[in-house]
Formats: sequence, structure tokens, C-alpha cells
Amino acid sequence: MHQQYTLHFAKGALPSRTPTESYFLDPELGHQKDILTEDDVYCSCLAKTLCHVPVPVTVGFYAPFGCRLHLMLDKITALMNQEATQREAEELQRVQWRPRQVSGWGFPQLLWYLVFLQPVITEVHLRRKNVKFLFIRFSAWQYAGTDKLWAGLVTTLCEGIRHHYGALPFSVYSVLGNKPATTAGFRQREWHCRRRVCLALVALVAALGLGVALLYLSLSTHTPSHSSANSSLLRVFGGAATTLSGSGLLMAVYSVGKHLFVSQRKKIERLVSREKFGSQLGFMCEVKKEVELLTDFLCFLEIYQRRRLRIVLEVTGLDTCYPERVVGVLNAINTLLSDSHAPFIFILVVDPSILAACLESAGSMKGTADNGYLFLNRTVTLPFSVPIMGRRTKLQFLHDAVQSRDDLLYREMARQLRTQRPVGDEGAQLLAVEMQAGAERTQSCIDAKAGRYIQEALFCLHDERDCLYEYVPDNVVSMRRIVNTVPITVRLLLQQRDFGGPTPRQAVAWVVLANQWPCRLSWVLQCLEDRQQSGGAPEARARLWDVFCDNSHELHTMTKELQNVLDLDGDPELFERFLDADFPFTMADAQSLLRCTVNLDHSIRRRMGLIRAVRSLKPPSPPKPPAGHAPSTANGANRAPQAACAANGASHAPGTAQSGHPEGHNPAQARETRHPAGHTPAPASEARHPRDSAHGGKPILMA
Repeated sequence: MHQQYTLHFAKGALPSRTPTESYFLDPELGHQKDILTEDDVYCSCLAKTLCHVPVPVTVGFYAPFGCRLHLMLDKITALMNQEATQREAEELQRVQWRPRQVSGWGFPQLLWYLVFLQPVITEVHLRRKNVKFLFIRFSAWQYAGTDKLWAGLVTTLCEGIRHHYGALPFSVYSVLGNKPATTAGFRQREWHCRRRVCLALVALVAALGLGVALLYLSLSTHTPSHSSANSSLLRVFGGAATTLSGSGLLMAVYSVGKHLFVSQRKKIERLVSREKFGSQLGFMCEVKKEVELLTDFLCFLEIYQRRRLRIVLEVTGLDTCYPERVVGVLNAINTLLSDSHAPFIFILVVDPSILAACLESAGSMKGTADNGYLFLNRTVTLPFSVPIMGRRTKLQFLHDAVQSRDDLLYREMARQLRTQRPVGDEGAQLLAVEMQAGAERTQSCIDAKAGRYIQEALFCLHDERDCLYEYVPDNVVSMRRIVNTVPITVRLLLQQRDFGGPTPRQAVAWVVLANQWPCRLSWVLQCLEDRQQSGGAPEARARLWDVFCDNSHELHTMTKELQNVLDLDGDPELFERFLDADFPFTMADAQSLLRCTVNLDHSIRRRMGLIRAVRSLKPPSPPKPPAGHAPSTANGANRAPQAACAANGASHAPGTAQSGHPEGHNPAQARETRHPAGHTPAPASEARHPRDSAHGGKPILMA
């Protein structure tokens, strides 16, 4: 059995590929993958679309929390880089022009182009197919504490581009750069000389050289033939020329150095921190200018490198922020970063239900985003809802989660190292061996057996021939929770010497049951416990599904008290199929596995037990009336003959009391029904015998 499972781990127990399926290159391994999952197909289609989609574009990456989002983002990043490399090779074969580099030996050339040349957007540039992606990940949770979350988005974008291309090129472009020009018609020349900059630089250098020469002549003349006036005149002109030209050059160098040490991030942070400036009309205009400068710099780099640039900004954690800050980020995407020529691709990794609720609850969006889904649709231009995890993808995730466990291997290696470690005192070693020999043999036997059972149990999770993987949720976090819980459950079963009943497959199925339906399983266990305490426990072969069916109506009456707990359960139809058909656990199995269940919250059972105990309490009986008063209405039915006689006497002699009493009645009871003239009846009698206005307000005896 152990050898068979080892073989399946090495080869993988996934179905064969169809002829229509193709392979994707694995960027980490460098060879073709043995498995093509559904997520590979979805990510590949999205990556190819993002390589051709016009920018700017906002992708709505919709998925609930923990639904393998970061794994899919990493896969999309790798596939987009792979597509960019392929298109780069195709473009190189077509035009025979290699892209220019911005680092190494290409850095001085870049500075030369920045100062003396101006780019021109031509038809040749617009027809280029090669593209390069720059990925920047923005975690909104890191900036959740600030009031201006949108500022964190803009500064992260600026800082990522500055870090990738260097601070000096952007600083030079901020001072001396020029916006790319456009031409009408077909033109192949992408650069033309900046004559004004060249003339100004030549004039400054010439003035500086002339001033230095005049100063040199005025200071180096010591012959008596020259007059002092001429020397002073040369000194004045030389100093003026040197000062003017040198100050111009120094101002340019100072501006470049200022932008070099004061980045755009610091500028925007200063603008945001100024409360007075933030209330002015031109506040957002200043931020917009910084973003436009960054966009022009990227356009310059596109023409210089002979390739298209795409800045992919992955926004994560936005659904964990406050509503007002979420609105600020979406407005920044719609206004600040939405120029027609901005090479931005925004990927909003959010849960749409949470984001729509944030937009609807934001105070600043009243009347604008009363329907959060409509506002989200106006922002997102490419929706991509993460599909339900397919069979291949789920099996692959489970296989990876199982293979990542190395605790058994580590423990075996540590035990071997301990046995090989030399010990100085041989007598102490022999004494220790004698004292721990029995315990170590027993524990080593249990560990070896546990290793085999754990491997067998975990294999059932990702075995395509088994139906257990169908009940595992699509959430990667839940998968890891199940995989991490199985070894504990198996070891507890072995430590209790109770593995003769449940099999490894039943153990892992029980872990999945407790993980997926904690409320329903707790209800079944609580019903079994109550039956045992009352002495009417079912048979050991009774199925848990039958117990649940017998008590499901009572659970339905507790939906209001257990609403939050019921939300933890998965699909109820799958629960029925799980216990009724695929894994029909019995009461004996539940008793064996309950002692080893660690992933079930026992507070749920205690809460259900308290609710059942309160509902089982009987209402209190009514209090007995005091002596000397009229009997209660509960005893009125027993005294119906006496009341009938009294009513008969009252009809013959109104206003007088009946003198006799029927046979079998107590005279004291008869006296209680009399009301002599001039006496006020008791309150109890007033409650039982209302007065009749036709008889002078006297009470009437009623049956």
C-alpha cells in the first residue's frame, strides 16, 4: 500500500490530456508542465487579452477572500512576461532593430537623448508590437491608516517607476525634458534636435570660456605698458561673463539635484499634508501635473527603447479599508490616472459584494453611488470574475499542499542525527537507554505507523478516483487547514489505540465534514449527547444522517438564534449526499472520532445545548387562591352543579340568597356564594360575577 501511494505521488493521478489542450511553459522549472489546469487556461486568456487591450484599462478581478487570488496574479504576471518575450523576438525578426537599454552602457546615451533630442510619435512607433510590462503591486491595507489612501496609490506608482528606471533620468527629464511631439502623416524619423537647448548651452559655455579668458588675461598681465584701466575693464567683463554663465549652469545642476533628492512621492506627501493648500482649488491640479509629467516620461522611454511600455498596477486589499478611502482610490483611477495616452493597466483585486456595500455606505457618494454595482461598472472596463475551481485545479492544489509537508522527513532526519551524535560518558548513556528503551520502541512504532496512515489519508484528498475532493472547498486557506489538521487527527487516533475502527479515509472525511459543516455536525452530536443523557441512546449502527433528519425541524426553529453559526456551513445538498451516500458515518464512528476532532469549535455545541435546555423548560403552574375567597376559574368546572343551583335560585328570588344547598356540597362553599344586603362582595367574586344594571347593580351568579 505504501509503495503504491509513493508511485502516485511521483507520477500524479490526474487524467490524461485531450488533443485540444496545449501546454504552457513553467517559468520556474523551465520545461513543460505535466498538468494543465483550468486556472492555467483562464490566466492565459486574460494575459493574452491584456497584451492587446488599449490602455488605460481597469480590470475588475472579482473573487471572494482567500480564493487563490495571489497565486493567480503571479501566474498572470509570468504569462504576460512570457508573451512579451515572444513578441519581442517576433518584432526583432521583422524590423532588425534591437531595443535600446537604459542601464549599463546605454545610460550615457539616455542622458544625451534627454538633453539634446526631442522624441516624435510616428506611425512606425504606433505599429510596434513588442511590449514590456512593469508590475507594481499596491496593498491598500498598508495605507489604511491614512486619510488620503488615493495619495498612497499615486505615490506608489511614481516610486515604482522611479526605482525601476533610476532617479537621475527622471530628474533630468523633469528639468530639461520636453513633451513628445506628434506629426501628421507617415514619418520614420523619431528624433529631432532641440536647437534652443543646444544654442543656449553653447552660449553659456562660450560666455563661460570668454569670461575665464578675460580674467586670465587681466590677472596675468604684469608689463608696465598696459594701463591699470584696461586691466580693470578686462577684469569686470570677465567676472560678469563668468558669473552669468556659471550661474545659469549652476541653476540647471541645482534643479536636477533638487529633483534627484526630492522625489515625486515627497512632493505629493507635502501637498497632502498641507491643510490650507488642500482646501484650495488647485490642489488636485498640482497632483495631476505630477502624474502628467510621469506619463510624458514613460512616452519618452517608449520611443527611446523602441518598444511599448505598460505599467500594471495590482491593487489588493481595497475591500478591507473604510468606505470613504475606497471612494478616493476609485476617483483617483477615474480622474488622475485616466489620460488617453496613459500606459496604465489597473487590476482591482476585490470582492465586488464588499466593495459595492462600501460605495453605498460612503457619505460622500450619497446621490451618486446609491447603487454600488452601477458605480463599479462605470469604473471597471474589463470585468474578470474568478471562476469556480475546476477539478484539475483542485487536485493540483491539494497535491501541492500535501507535498509541502515535510514534518515526517524532518523528524526522521533529526532522529538519525541524534543517534550519530557521540556521547562522552558511556555509563550515563547505557543508563538512559535502559530507562527509555521501552518508551522509545513504542513511540517509534507509533510514529512509523502514523507516517504511513497520514500519507494514505492525505492521498485520498487528491485522488481522482475518490469522491472526497469534490467536498473540499475552492478556498486555498480551507485546503491548507484541512491538510494541516489531518496529521493531528491521525496521530490522536493512534495515541488512543483506537485506529481499529475508523480507516484513514474515514479520518480525513471526518476532518472535511467538520470543516465544511460545523453547525450541522455540532447539532447531530448534541442530539446524540442529549439522547445518551436521557437514557434513550440510539443503536451504535444508527446513521448520523438519520439522526439529523429526525431533529432537523427543531434546528429549523433555531435559525434566528443560530444565524451566524449556520452561515459557516456549506452546501446543504452536498451535506446530505456526504452523510447519506458517500460517507455514511454511524454513531459508533462518531464516538471514536469525536475524541480526536480538533477542527470543530465545541462552543457551538454548548450554545445549542443551552438553547435546547431553555426551550425544554415547562411553563410555571398558576398560583392557588387564598382561603376565604372565591375559587379560581380552573376549579369552576368541578363546581358546575352548585353554580347551576345558585343561578336557578337567583332567577326565582332576585336580591335574596338561596337558603339550602344541594346534596354533596359543602355548606361553607354555599355560604361563599351568598351576598347579604348591605355587604360588598369580595374582589374575587366581582371578577367571577359581573353586576347587572337591570337588577340594581347586584351580582349575578353564573355557571
